[in-house]
Amino acid sequence: MDSLLSLFIDSAWAQTGGGTAGGLSTLLFPIALIVVFYFLLIRPQQKKQKDHRQMVEAVGAGDEVVTGGGIIGKVTEVGEQFLTVEIGDGISVKVQRHTIAAVLPKGTVKHA
Repeated sequence: MDSLLSLFIDSAWAQTGGGTAGGLSTLLFPIALIVVFYFLLIRPQQKKQKDHRQMVEAVGAGDEVVTGGGIIGKVTEVGEQFLTVEIGDGISVKVQRHTIAAVLPKGTVKHA
């Protein structure tokens, strides 16, 4: 009966000494991985979001912008959540503030 059980269940043998060094290294690897992810992925994304938020808050009437959809125009009205962008002579569209992808240099709309 004992030999039959040993086929399915390995016998536990007492080990002597030296088992603590592996525990510290297995704990350091996940911590190092989290630190690397923070500096390579999370921190740059947070900086990019902060820069975009500041750019959108600074948009005013007369600025030339490009939206996330690629529409280029000049801001004519500024609201709390929406901007009115003139994309052609007498053609205006309302867009949400957060869809502004970039503020362009003055005179870009005339050349586009």
